[in-house]
Amino acid sequence: MKVIHIRSWAEFLDHTTQLNQWAFRGQPRADLPLLSSLSRRLMRFSKDKRLWPLLERRTLRVFRRKAHVHLSDHNLLQNDLRCIAMMQHHGGATRLLDFTKSPFVAAFFALESAYNDCVVYALNTPLLWHRVPRFDPKLTRDTIDPRIPNNFEKYFFDNQYPLIWFGEPSDMDQRLIAQSGLFVVPGQLEKTLDELLDSYSEEGESLLVQLVINKEVREEAMKELYRMNITYASLWPDIDGLSRSMNQELEIIWQPLVDEFL
Repeated sequence: MKVIHIRSWAEFLDHTTQLNQWAFRGQPRADLPLLSSLSRRLMRFSKDKRLWPLLERRTLRVFRRKAHVHLSDHNLLQNDLRCIAMMQHHGGATRLLDFTKSPFVAAFFALESAYNDCVVYALNTPLLWHRVPRFDPKLTRDTIDPRIPNNFEKYFFDNQYPLIWFGEPSDMDQRLIAQSGLFVVPGQLEKTLDELLDSYSEEGESLLVQLVINKEVREEAMKELYRMNITYASLWPDIDGLSRSMNQELEIIWQPLVDEFL
């Protein structure tokens, strides 16, 4: 994985402008491995990896049995990827990794709650689109597509194949649309994304770039993102997002006014 250290907002703009059509993910800590929330939870609470497929299937089964009471459209629960995306949207631990087509959205999620250096990952999706894993060239992107019925069961739930798929559910929810979002679906929960990408990369090639943003960049960057209307209110277009956006109002607008008054 290629690592680039960012020491100014202008540097971030320069680097991301060159990454046309790539996908991005922001994380508030630069020292955390690129793993899904389900991976981290299972690694912490379930040491026996043989049980992981059973546990993941069970969470989806229980969610399906109970979620219908909160939904007017029960068809949303039929497709595995759409159902798992809904779980993730509402705080459940899943194997999905949230990415976005916007480097600025990724920067917001990296910087908003960061106290030290944070990170934006950039994934070379244009190149990865046409790649196949070396261990089995028949497993193309279209072949393993988890939107196809039974494919999640066949290629992902058993946790056997070092695969990567990226894309959106057939039906996108409001937040996914607002964030220009997409999901990366790993085939093995115990491996980081950069480890899984080894199956797809050619010698000396990096499909993943880590942009480590220095903590001194945060103040300028958050002001610029606010000017772009990238806030929780725009990225989470509901009452939760509006409430969270008040933290940004405190920091960007009200605190300077208080400082000036004092």
